[in-house]
Amino acid sequence: MGRALAASAALSALVTVCGCTAQGADGGHHLPVRIQLPGSSTTRSGGDGKSSAAPAPARAANVLWARGDSGMGVRELQARLRQVDWLFDGPTGTYDDLTEQAVAGFQGKRGLPKTGQTDRVTWQRLVGMTHEPGKWDLYLMGGQPAGAPDPRCLTGRVLCIDKTSRTLRWMIDGRTVSTMAVRFGAQYTPTRDGEFQVYWKARTWVSTLYHSPMPYAMFFSGGQAVHFSYDFSMRGYAGGSHGCVNVRDEAAISSLFAQVRTGDKVVVYK
Repeated sequence: MGRALAASAALSALVTVCGCTAQGADGGHHLPVRIQLPGSSTTRSGGDGKSSAAPAPARAANVLWARGDSGMGVRELQARLRQVDWLFDGPTGTYDDLTEQAVAGFQGKRGLPKTGQTDRVTWQRLVGMTHEPGKWDLYLMGGQPAGAPDPRCLTGRVLCIDKTSRTLRWMIDGRTVSTMAVRFGAQYTPTRDGEFQVYWKARTWVSTLYHSPMPYAMFFSGGQAVHFSYDFSMRGYAGGSHGCVNVRDEAAISSLFAQVRTGDKVVVYK
């Protein structure tokens, strides 16, 4: 009986002294509470009220994001780090080793502890030095969600290309097989809107007009084609094409090229 009372008292003491640390589950600014009992695994309460065990490294209560986190908050952090030339990749939305190194460098330059974790002081200093990123700053290198497909894309085999969301869906009979970020023509060389067909494919091709490589080219309207772009891969939406639909993910377009047939439909819309 005495042992049971002692165990009960110990459990009550643990609950009383439990530590609460904040972490953005979705990378946003409204941070849920993580509760951890000393000597136990971390318990996180989800939006449905259920709890799940998930071991995580200890962090200070004022840390907003750290390595391993992901979400829109991390994407904004990376976009702002790019503005001050501390990060040159992404944004990806994942707090990886490059992001950790960039944060540590930013902190050290300003006399802050070089933890590599983004605490509130670091974040406020970075926000004060940068402007709010726009949509295409956040998705400079792709990763944006696709919009709803055009009704013309819901039957047959279709390259469904949305200029508004800057995405290409490869669809078969209304089912999305794959999705990838794409880039379009610049102001004076726009990509044509409309419904077309793939009339020719070329695994390796060099533009006869602009003398630029066009690997995995799938031509659908005159000289306009869907193809891999080295420039898009390196610079993202900082550049533009001469009218073609550029893809930056070489593995994705290699797979797409193998599946698409001559005669498949192409729908370009906004």
